Amino acid sequence: MTGLAGCATATVNRAPTTTGRPTAETTDGANRTVDGVDLPVSGSELYAALAKDSIPAIVDPAFASDWGGLEPPDGQSAALPDDSPVIGVARGGRARAYPLRILDWHEVVNDRLGGPIFVSYCVLCGSAVVAERTIDGTAAVFGVSGYLWRDDLVLYDRLTDSLWSQLLATAIQGPLTGTQLRLVPSTFTTWGEWRSIQPETQVLLPPPASNTVDGREATYDYFTPKYSFDDGQLIGYDREGEEVTSRTLVIGIEADGVARAYPFQAVEMAGVVNDRVGGLPVVVTVTPGGSLAAYDRQVDGRVLTFTVEDAAHLRAGRSVWERSTGLAVDGPFAGQRLEPASEFGPMFWRGWSNFNPGSTVYGGGSTG
Repeated sequence: MTGLAGCATATVNRAPTTTGRPTAETTDGANRTVDGVDLPVSGSELYAALAKDSIPAIVDPAFASDWGGLEPPDGQSAALPDDSPVIGVARGGRARAYPLRILDWHEVVNDRLGGPIFVSYCVLCGSAVVAERTIDGTAAVFGVSGYLWRDDLVLYDRLTDSLWSQLLATAIQGPLTGTQLRLVPSTFTTWGEWRSIQPETQVLLPPPASNTVDGREATYDYFTPKYSFDDGQLIGYDREGEEVTSRTLVIGIEADGVARAYPFQAVEMAGVVNDRVGGLPVVVTVTPGGSLAAYDRQVDGRVLTFTVEDAAHLRAGRSVWERSTGLAVDGPFAGQRLEPASEFGPMFWRGWSNFNPGSTVYGGGSTG
């Protein structure tokens, strides 16, 4: 894959992340501020795009080693192509892949993998968020509310009917207002690349094998991507003006009150970017699958400067490092892994800028 321009269901890599958020606890709907947002969010800020559950979340997922047992429409292959975008999660000694070919239609999957989690994807923002869904010791079931906030998916929980921002992983209205969910590390990549990293992985099967929130019979064509090169929904710079558009794929980093977005094309052209965001030294690169990854380049108190080794690796400190995982495979740092520089993975500029309105753009591209 030679970049993501023109692919609406972009293949991006979300590096494993960690978070210091505590286990979710209720806050009795208290007014508070989270990530600079005053809660609860006013109803005037919510856009009712669809009726509740019009996009049916998956509540009883089924998995297999591949899609080989499915019955596709005439003339189509049952196999999930290697270049199909997936959200990969490895937890509790098991690994699973959640194809965008399913998430484009359902947006939320309630699952159990090392405990209750949900996997979510916002089509408008191109953002993937995986989080634990246990609240005060009870596993909540999440669905699609039909609302958008800052153009991003708003979920609801069936315990209290509170509304949740996907990108904040926080309740923004209702009895649980201010409650934050613990994020789960995930990788947003291709099916082929995920299988190479996790050869024992299982993959989510589409309905009717997996059941939805309302049990409706699926009528979707999961064997054909929902978006295509021909529908005008393109990701990338405007080729003439190098303008960063709403669907430009970026990986955003925020540190010390400074936010910066790194567009795919700018990083691809550079090969590797060594930079600082606030006081955080970062390295940003493109992965073998045509994705973006950003890491903290400080290791053992030493700030490393990275150069390109080959299409799959970088070099720094006399060690070779995997672009996809941040793992050093040889040299004095062998076995060490770079920490992610961003709590969230790559997404469209629309999603990043709506939640980080003061963000600068690496490379100086204008924003449209």
